[in-house]
Amino acid sequence: MFQALNSKSFIRFLEEMTGIDGLIPDPYYHGAGIHRTNNGGYLGIHADFNHHKQMNLERRLNVLIYLNPDWQADYGGSFEVWTDDMQEKIAAFPPVMNRFCCFSTSSTSMHGNPEPVNHPDGQPRLSIALYYYTATWSDSHVAHSTLFRVRPGMGDVAESKEHRLHKMRKYTPPVVHGFAEKVMRKLRLV
Repeated sequence: MFQALNSKSFIRFLEEMTGIDGLIPDPYYHGAGIHRTNNGGYLGIHADFNHHKQMNLERRLNVLIYLNPDWQADYGGSFEVWTDDMQEKIAAFPPVMNRFCCFSTSSTSMHGNPEPVNHPDGQPRLSIALYYYTATWSDSHVAHSTLFRVRPGMGDVAESKEHRLHKMRKYTPPVVHGFAEKVMRKLRLV
């Protein structure tokens, strides 16, 4: 599946659909892969990291494919898109099986799944996440890690490094969060 999503034909499809030429898949899957969010878990509204340091590339595009059979909107975990200034939610998409979300990433493309997963049978929210880059990074760009924002009037708590570590340790087994902490340090998220 991952080979197909990084294949020449799929890359050409993405380029034609988005108008972004020269897309480059990430052979290292930096932050990508299969994402699992257990009941109670969420991902606050944010703009993604913008620089693939190892390959010196600019992040341009995200692809999300959901793997949740029979998912209902009231189970939480919907993918939300917000305006750059965080004044308005543009849309929300429940993570239903085979839903494909593709969007351009920038320092102001605000998105996330801020409503906690609340599946009545305890099923996790599952998705495939892949990121695509272009060779347009230059010294004039400023690299940043993930930029979290709070939703107005929603009582969101600003994400902090400590908060992310606490959540990760709470919802993952030690062998997983030990590895994840190493990755997060490399990404400068902790």
